[in-house]
Amino acid sequence: MSNATHDVAAITSVLNDLVAAWERHDADAYGELFTPDATYITYVGTYYQGRQDIVDSHRTLFTGFLKGSRLADEVLDIRFHGTDTAVVNGRGDTYTGKRPHKLTKIQTYTLVRGSDDTWRIAAFHNTKRKPLMESISYRFAPGLVPAAER
Repeated sequence: MSNATHDVAAITSVLNDLVAAWERHDADAYGELFTPDATYITYVGTYYQGRQDIVDSHRTLFTGFLKGSRLADEVLDIRFHGTDTAVVNGRGDTYTGKRPHKLTKIQTYTLVRGSDDTWRIAAFHNTKRKPLMESISYRFAPGLVPAAER
């Protein structure tokens, strides 16, 4: 297995572990996938700084607003910047019951490889998609349509 293939598998494993920790509502396991100084920006614009802040906020979410929820995640792209940094773009959503067909959030993860050769999330940014606004803007300004959607 080439280094790039190995690294893609390792990064994919981190994201799969993130989904699994969410499903168990295990805030500590969820937080362990982040670097100690990680940043986490929610789709409503809340900014969390550091692993402990991420753990504490998710502990609250898992027992409140998102109790019983699951996490859907779809990787769109993994790009490496050097040997120890990767940017992952994807779509995601929380749900209860049946997994949604359309994932309503666009997500960016920046992962870094630590001195222990373990990949962890250093930054996460989550943005709510607004398909109607996209559609309207595409209709009036076709040049805004991303290449992947043409």
